[in-house]
Amino acid sequence: MKEQDRSVGGYDEDEKIREVFKAKDWNEIKAEDSWRIFKIMSEFVEGFEKLSRIGPCVSIFGSARTKPQNKYYKLGEEIAFRLTQHGYGVITGGGPGIMEAGNRGANRGGGKSVGLNINLPFEQHGNKYIDSDKLLTFDYFYVRKVMFTKYSQGFIVLPGGFGTLDEMFMAITLIQTHKIGKFPIVLVGKNYWGGLVDWVKKVMLKEGNINAADIELLKLVETPEEAVEIIDVFYKTYDLKPNF
Repeated sequence: MKEQDRSVGGYDEDEKIREVFKAKDWNEIKAEDSWRIFKIMSEFVEGFEKLSRIGPCVSIFGSARTKPQNKYYKLGEEIAFRLTQHGYGVITGGGPGIMEAGNRGANRGGGKSVGLNINLPFEQHGNKYIDSDKLLTFDYFYVRKVMFTKYSQGFIVLPGGFGTLDEMFMAITLIQTHKIGKFPIVLVGKNYWGGLVDWVKKVMLKEGNINAADIELLKLVETPEEAVEIIDVFYKTYDLKPNF
């Protein structure tokens, strides 16, 4: 790796690795872990206090690198706008790209626009379309993931990278293992997600690593109308509707 590639936005990979292997005595480890516990607790407390009052929301996942002129950015904005017109708030990861598109659409629709930001050495920063009282910034990914899954009544997944895949499969796993309700998971973009869904069917299912019913958790769509309809049908089926 070239020297200039080792540092991105002040993040030095070698320095991070050296820190892990740095010799520490028991007192240092104990002190650091104790303070870390309090930091983690504070993030949970703040998240629970703010998000417990937001009402029914749908999480929108997608790449932080998607530009406003990209068709998926426009799709994300339109989906979020339509969700607010049906009475739902929108939760995103709070950053740029698809996340910004989701908050932008919610803001345009006059709905609740929530951002769960994460401190990263690159890419991530809060976008301007989040409601000022609904922006939270986390240091720990797992706390942020709890907030996504605890306070979302549905998940819409637009094209993204490893982070998007992580969020999507997290939601699938929690539903599959009955840790959360069987809320809809909508994949937007057949050309983008179709190959992955085919692989799941042809490889994972064939190997017996999942059940056929698990595949039904994923709904593949192409348009904003289809995405929002799936959310609405879910609520009508279970006789639920937004309370704001």
